[in-house]
Amino acid sequence: MSFVLSINGAKMEVDVEGDMPLLWALRDVLHLSGTKFGCGAGLCGACTVLVDGEARFACQTLVSDVADKSVITIEAADKSPVGSALQEAWVDCDVVQCGYCQSGQIMRAMALLKSNASPSDQEIDQAMSSNICRCGTYPRIHSAIRQAAGAVKHERNS
Repeated sequence: MSFVLSINGAKMEVDVEGDMPLLWALRDVLHLSGTKFGCGAGLCGACTVLVDGEARFACQTLVSDVADKSVITIEAADKSPVGSALQEAWVDCDVVQCGYCQSGQIMRAMALLKSNASPSDQEIDQAMSSNICRCGTYPRIHSAIRQAAGAVKHERNS
């Protein structure tokens, strides 16, 4: 079957079965390799993308379920003020160790800050709890989200 998907603001046609996980359409068909395969069971968060602004596991989301929705991947994160602030904070806070989970972490943090520009520490922990970092960079991830929230808040008030 053929589906026209809205990926990072562009219409892209994919000729795949509707029950194909979005992750494989992104990586194998559209060659957008920033979204990572982690567990394939929706348990690690490495494949997190935004679907209509909501963080979703691409390994558990079917192509047919996003045919009429907007999908944003890490490749376009810097196109929004929140994503740009997060990427800058990730560098400033030296978050990355191995880096494998980081695209999913940033995408989940984007969803959080787009829905809640000033999250509490508890809200950050709760929102990020579904994304695993095997290197244990959680304190730096938390600091980067705090920094990005402050930068976005400052930008909105300027």
